[in-house]
Amino acid sequence: MMKDSICNVLQGLKPSLLMVMVQIAFAGVNILYKLAVNDGMNLKIVVAYRFIFSTAFIAPLAFFIERKKRTKMTWKILFQSFLCGLFGGSLAQNFYLEALALTSPTFASAMANLIPAITFIMAVSFGMEKLNLRTKAGKAKIIGTMTGISGAMVLTFVKGIEINIGSFHLNLLHHQNGVVSAHSPQATISTRNTILGSLCALASSSSYALWLIIHAKMSEKYPTHYSSTALMSFWASLLSIVFALCFEREFSQWKLGWNIRLLTVAYAGIVVSGAMICVISWCVHMRGPLFASVFSPLMLVCVALASCTLLNEKLHLGSIIGAVLIVCGLYAVVWGKSKEMKKKNQLAPSQSTHEIDPVEIVVKPVVEDKSNHSNNNSHSSNLHVISDNEDEHVQNQAKEGV
Repeated sequence: MMKDSICNVLQGLKPSLLMVMVQIAFAGVNILYKLAVNDGMNLKIVVAYRFIFSTAFIAPLAFFIERKKRTKMTWKILFQSFLCGLFGGSLAQNFYLEALALTSPTFASAMANLIPAITFIMAVSFGMEKLNLRTKAGKAKIIGTMTGISGAMVLTFVKGIEINIGSFHLNLLHHQNGVVSAHSPQATISTRNTILGSLCALASSSSYALWLIIHAKMSEKYPTHYSSTALMSFWASLLSIVFALCFEREFSQWKLGWNIRLLTVAYAGIVVSGAMICVISWCVHMRGPLFASVFSPLMLVCVALASCTLLNEKLHLGSIIGAVLIVCGLYAVVWGKSKEMKKKNQLAPSQSTHEIDPVEIVVKPVVEDKSNHSNNNSHSSNLHVISDNEDEHVQNQAKEGV
């Protein structure tokens, strides 16, 4: 009994634990992005290679794992997968990295935390989420979303006193290779770049939120997560290659060696755009797009810790306060979603009773209990689902049986 209860608790926590793992993986790719940019790699080429590696990794898995249970492909599903590749793949990544280049990694990451708010607004607009302001679950979702976003903003923009938690005395960005760091005094951000970077970051967040909405619709008709991820990566790779070739045609920029460039695109493609997108697809199918998007601010916490320990960056009190607010906001949203899911599960048995054939409800008692034949008329009159002709036919059969 104790073992079963523990298994049930772990099963309920499974989507949350998986989304935490996703954000840790996303934080890792942001660190590698910094190293790739430091090495002089074109960011548009990074995106193109990312989805090429993702397609090469996930397509064989989708073919062998889901070959017997794959849903029949339709033009609607194919078009939805194209939109997923466009918004969730090519546009979201290219806009994000363009904002990263125009402003700074900190600014781009902060703007990315608008994803839960944008997703919540879109989900409510499309009728996929309900405000439910009169219920505790609805209030918890709204308060938790706003708390998480506020915590992300505090973590990014509020510094406070410096906190020394120790480091590995390792600075991976020590060698600059002639490239000016985004945090150096020479890398002054102009007002024009700030405005353009803000618009690119907002476009990236909106594209990602729109992908979550489209993918939630797509998963209803095509719930094969490996195949849907393979289709998305395929379209995203084609679009990203075309976009990158429009700006960079030198072969030297596309060449990969046994260096940080290969590690970055392989990790981003196989781990993040391959395995982690499958996990996000499953979580969106199970809990909805808002649940998946609300974990996005956790990436900033992971990046802050990784930067402090591996990149020799400073940790401040504002980062600690922001992290606490993010965790509290996530707990509130997860609690609200769990309450809604529990309510739906409680309503499911009562709804399933209406799916039973009403003729069987009437015929069974008539055949098994002849003594209650006189009450059959009053019993059948309470069943509004059966028409008058069917009611008379069942009663005639019962009389013949008597």
